Amino acid sequence: MKRKIVKIDEEKCTGCGLCVDACHEGALQLVDGKAKLLSESYCDGLGACLPECPAGAITLEERDATAFDEEAVKKHMETRQNPVLEKLACGCPGTLARIIEQPENPAPVIPAAGNAAPAVSQLRQWPCQIKLVPVNAPYFDNASLLVAADCTAYAYANIHNDFMRNKITIIGCPKLDDIDYTEKLTGILKAHELKSVTVLRMEVPCCSGIANAVKQALINSGKMIPWRVVTVTTDGKIMEE
Repeated sequence: MKRKIVKIDEEKCTGCGLCVDACHEGALQLVDGKAKLLSESYCDGLGACLPECPAGAITLEERDATAFDEEAVKKHMETRQNPVLEKLACGCPGTLARIIEQPENPAPVIPAAGNAAPAVSQLRQWPCQIKLVPVNAPYFDNASLLVAADCTAYAYANIHNDFMRNKITIIGCPKLDDIDYTEKLTGILKAHELKSVTVLRMEVPCCSGIANAVKQALINSGKMIPWRVVTVTTDGKIMEE
């Protein structure tokens, strides 16, 4: 029969495993670091995996394929155990979405003689790369969002306490990633009720891309929530807003 079914471009596939986690029917699996369709009968053709692929490696095509078999899917899911944990490229479950519980009042750290006390991480979720975060991750619900250019963490020493505290932090570099973050950010804004968005960018011109993507995503989503842009200089200072 002719129906819609997923098609995977292996050249684009990075083996991140997000599509595997997004497929509720267990139709996808990582094999040798690439996403593969296990069986045509497992794929319902609805494309829930498409928006989760940061590389745009998955599309839907209409072609002759085996009919979707709901009973086969049910049996398959009953026997399937932790597919992402077992099959992620390099054996690392590094892209699994999870919340990181940071203590509100961390225990004081006694530094070694002559050294300052180590800072406490304020990262509240994983992953944090814009390309890897799942649009439907629960940690975005009712969150204050920080969208930071990745260089800001190196240029501005106190980023954890001054910007990341009590926020969900996602990072990227519009120049090196060579993608437009607008679509992913629009999806996050549409899927969740965010309290606010803070953009932390570097002063260099190429970094304007991350601020422009957030602005366009806010427009696309129709949710003009409070937002601001903060610029960090290359020598680690905050420019006047």
